[in-house]
Amino acid sequence: MYRVKEAFYTLQGEGAQAGRAAVFCRFSKCNLWNGREKDRASAVCNFCDTDFVGTDGQNGGCFDSPQALAAHILALWPDAPGAPYVVCTGGEPLLQLDEPLIQALHEVGFEVGVETNGTLPAPEGIDWLCVSPKADAPVVITDCDELKLVYPQPLAPPERFLSVRAKHYFLSPMASPAVPDHEPDAIKQSNTRKATDYCLAHPQWRLTLQMHKILGID
Repeated sequence: MYRVKEAFYTLQGEGAQAGRAAVFCRFSKCNLWNGREKDRASAVCNFCDTDFVGTDGQNGGCFDSPQALAAHILALWPDAPGAPYVVCTGGEPLLQLDEPLIQALHEVGFEVGVETNGTLPAPEGIDWLCVSPKADAPVVITDCDELKLVYPQPLAPPERFLSVRAKHYFLSPMASPAVPDHEPDAIKQSNTRKATDYCLAHPQWRLTLQMHKILGID
């Protein structure tokens, strides 16, 4: 059984695939926070801004087979030229994504991308793997296509992750809903400046912004 919070067609807004059309499949549940506000302060990852609880989102639901979920995702892809691409995200997608589902998605023509916190092993067959480490949670994935670090995180300095072999290293400025008594825009601007300065001083890293939020799309 696969539990999906929501699924929708949009443009990838961050990282090396920014601007690419994709179906986003957001799986329910995460191993670093249960998604309840009352437990945010004590969570390993306490700055998440995503609702991944339940299956009540857009095109969400429970799917009893890989083929059923693959067909559901395929129905969201337009009848138009272009290589179908799905981004499996969460929550933490690797709590549910497995080789049978990856195979089913390949069989209906999708290239499979994954956005994970890196704390769980990745199944075989993923076409594009993005690891986004959180706080001091141990990262067990040692090879990926891109490493995207929300910055700054006091327990997760960028230099800690250079042992992870990646084609691309990105910093994404944090816009935390978990900081009380601060204006969100001011926090975002300050963190964007910090991330920019870090990339200038450490050019192995590149700055990525949340283009989808700037454009006001999903």
